[in-house]
Formats: sequence, C-alpha cells, structure tokens
Amino acid sequence: MRSLEFTSLLLFSAIFRVILIIYGEWQDAHMEVNYTDVDYLVFSDAASLMASGDSPYKRTTYRYSPLLAFLLIPNSLIHRSWGKFIFSASDLLVGYFIHFILQQRKVPKKLSNYCVMTWLFNPFTFTIGTRGNCEPVVCAMILWIIICLMKGNVLQSAFWYGLIVHFRIYPIIYAIPMVLILDPDFFPSDQKPILKNWTAAQAERLHDGNYLYTLHNLFKCIFTRNRLIFGLVSAVVFFLFTGLSYYLYGWEFLHEALLYHLTRTDPRHNFSIYFYHIYLHYGYDISVMEKLISFLPQFMVQLVLIFYFAKDLPFCLFAQTVAFVAFNKVITAQYFVWFFCLLPLILPWSKMKLKWNGMLCILSWIGAQIHWLMWGYLLEFKGKNVFFELWVASLVFHAANVNVLTMVIRHHRFSSFFLGLKDAKSKNVAKHE
Repeated sequence: MRSLEFTSLLLFSAIFRVILIIYGEWQDAHMEVNYTDVDYLVFSDAASLMASGDSPYKRTTYRYSPLLAFLLIPNSLIHRSWGKFIFSASDLLVGYFIHFILQQRKVPKKLSNYCVMTWLFNPFTFTIGTRGNCEPVVCAMILWIIICLMKGNVLQSAFWYGLIVHFRIYPIIYAIPMVLILDPDFFPSDQKPILKNWTAAQAERLHDGNYLYTLHNLFKCIFTRNRLIFGLVSAVVFFLFTGLSYYLYGWEFLHEALLYHLTRTDPRHNFSIYFYHIYLHYGYDISVMEKLISFLPQFMVQLVLIFYFAKDLPFCLFAQTVAFVAFNKVITAQYFVWFFCLLPLILPWSKMKLKWNGMLCILSWIGAQIHWLMWGYLLEFKGKNVFFELWVASLVFHAANVNVLTMVIRHHRFSSFFLGLKDAKSKNVAKHE
C-alpha cells in the first residue's frame, strides 16, 4: 500500500507537469509575458539549425554541448514542446532515483515519500522542466552516477560522469569526491561496496575529524584499480565527445561550450555578488588571470568541503553545489535546481526540525530572494537606476545562502556512505552470532 503511495505521487506529478506544459502553450499565445524560458527558444533554434545541416553555434547565446541540440531536433519535426516533455520526464526520473537511493539506504517509506515530495512538488523544480530548461537531465544523470557507485559499477559511473561533464561543465567539481569515495576500504577488490543504512546512521556517535580526508590519505593509495578506471574512462569519454564536437564545429564549439564559462563576464544583473563589479568594468580590458582569480574563493571552499565530507558522498555533493552556486560569478534561478536534486538525499540524516530552524532557513532564503527580485523588477521593468541597491540585495542573498549552508552542516548527522572493511566484518560477525 505504501509503495502505491509513491506511484500515486509520481503519477500525479506527471499529470501536473503535462497540464503546466499545455498551459504554457496557451500563455505564450495569449499573454504578454511568456511561460516558456528564453533558453528553450535558444535550444530550439540551435536544434533547427542542426536539423538543416548547419552549426547550432550560429544561434547566438547557444553555449551548450551539441548533444543538447541533437536531443531537441524533434522540436522542429514533431512538436515545439518535445523538449519540454523530455526535460519533464527527466524531472520525474530524478524523483524516482531519489526514492530508489533512499530505499536502498533503508530510509522508512513514509519519510522517503516526504523527501521525494521536496523535489516533485517544489515550485523551483516543476517549473524548470515545463518551461523548457535542460537542468533536470543533468540532475538525473548525477543521481544515476550515485546509483552506479552504490551498485559497485565503477566503469558505468565513469562513463556517465565523463559524458555529463561534457554535456554541462559544472559537475567537474564532483571529480575529487568521486575519486575519494573509491577508497579501497569501501571498494575492496572483486567485492561490491556495502551501503551504510539509515538506522545505523541514527545510532552513530561521531567525533570531530572522523570524516576528514587528508592529502596523505589520498596520495598513499591514489593509484588503486577502481580510481584508475574511473579517472581514465571518464577522461576518455569526455575527450571523445569533446573531440568529436570539435571535429564537427571547430573553435566555435570549444569557445562557446567550454572556454566561455571559465572567463565569462556577464554585465546583466543576476544574483551573484560579482555582477556589479562586472557591470562597472564591462568593456575594459581585463586579463584572463584577473577573470580566473574570481574562482579562488570557490576553489578554496570546495577543497575544505571535499576533504571534510567526502565519505558522506550525497552530503558532500550537496554542500559543494550550494557553495559553488553561492560563490559563482553568475547565478540564475535555474542553478538552484543543481542542489535541490541532492537535498532529499540528506534530509533523513538532518537533526533540524521544520519548527523553528528549518522554517527560519526557508524564510531567510526565500525572503532574501524576494528582496533581490523587488530591486530587479524596478531596474528591468521600471527602468530605475538601482544597480547599487541590487548589488546590496545580492550581498544579502549571498549571506542567506552561506547561513543556510552553515545551519545545514551544523544539524547534519554525518554518516559514511559505505561501510568500511572493519565495519562490514563486524556486521557479518554480528549476523552469524
């Protein structure tokens, strides 16, 4: 009966998304403000160019892998909403993967369903796919890589990781924790890793430093079979797809899909704390080194989070993603989906109650965002010069992100994703006794 509850949730979510896609078509035709994301129009135009034999990069602002344009070719052959259905199906697949991962870790079904609902019925997530944004595809692939690791399929996880980094560059930040989790203590030769389940996590008594990875721990056994397989296969897949794309579309692909994101200077207003500086200096000659320096705070925070939380893989990926988005040079609402797909995986291990700390985190995050949107509205729709006020709002939103992440870390029950060899042996001894 309880499994039927999840099926019902998934079915209702699917129907709801179909209704939103149909409604979006009506709104686009009858209202001044479109429901469809402007990026979807870019994807569709690029797919149409590819279908006619041209380069998708002839469409200005198309800065994605050619695979995305190829995926949306039916937009011009079948129906313009084809891509929205693909993205919404990926959205539902994310919900299914979340449920599967939590069930594999023995999370109670009722709690598991509540966690899945934080994805399926989150306004940020169900509008992203139905408006035509490709992020649900990326989220589904990230969760599938986690499932592959859970099953001990290192080769398969490496293939999909190499592909997703080619498809959307930001998952490159997961490379180190993916390699670290392939510790021989968790992945002994010719044996599948053993998951540490939810009930075991509830009984743990952790001490500071238990989960700290040091460089010594990493380098003393970095060249293990599984780590070499993961690194080599993922690199080969990435360079294979990237090389093929370069062969087909040349420098245009390399610049738009990859290099652009490293040195991007976008003068348009966005949630980032860097936008005002970029706006004031736009048009001036800025060296590549100066552009790359902005990655330094991101890089330092990433390293700290990785080496402290890598053994708790889902939590590490979540914390990394929140920090990456918060410190990024450009932040748009679609980026929030990157960590929303990982949030349900850590909720069962949180000591935070919805009342009051949980509600405080939600309200502070949403409140800071609404505050920013108010100034954004005055700038974009009323034409008022409120750039400085908007930058201050970006600082407030940044502070809200950092505060929420800090609260989540403080209330998290740290639990290694896999059982180590000693824990696994003691577990087997206890079973036999």
